[in-house]
Amino acid sequence: MTMTDPVSDLLTRIRNASDARHDTVDVPSSKLKLEITRILKEEGYVANYHLVEDDKQGIIRIQLRYAAGKSPVISSLDRISRPGCRVYARKSEIPSVLGGLGICVLSTSQGVFTGKQAQEKGLGGEVLCTIS
Repeated sequence: MTMTDPVSDLLTRIRNASDARHDTVDVPSSKLKLEITRILKEEGYVANYHLVEDDKQGIIRIQLRYAAGKSPVISSLDRISRPGCRVYARKSEIPSVLGGLGICVLSTSQGVFTGKQAQEKGLGGEVLCTIS
């Protein structure tokens, strides 16, 4: 089976594992997925992650984070730019998620950043997803 949208697969696996109240979720590794996971960790949406080496591409093991009462910290993960319809934003057009309570993840010419970081650096790019 070929996967046409690995980022969407990452978001779906995290969303499903969070809804099912799993402690961890395993995702096939790639540089882009590692960067998105790094941002999720920095912003406090996941507890931790680490790369598990295997004979193939490796696996990212993500430890999900829950608030009191086992409610997920992540309430929504939405893919914005898709392989069939890419969405780009200039530095002045970067979307605000939930009035600043959520984040959007951008792929820029200098790497993968949150919307806030990209605005500070004066960068625009492809809007990969929004998280709240």
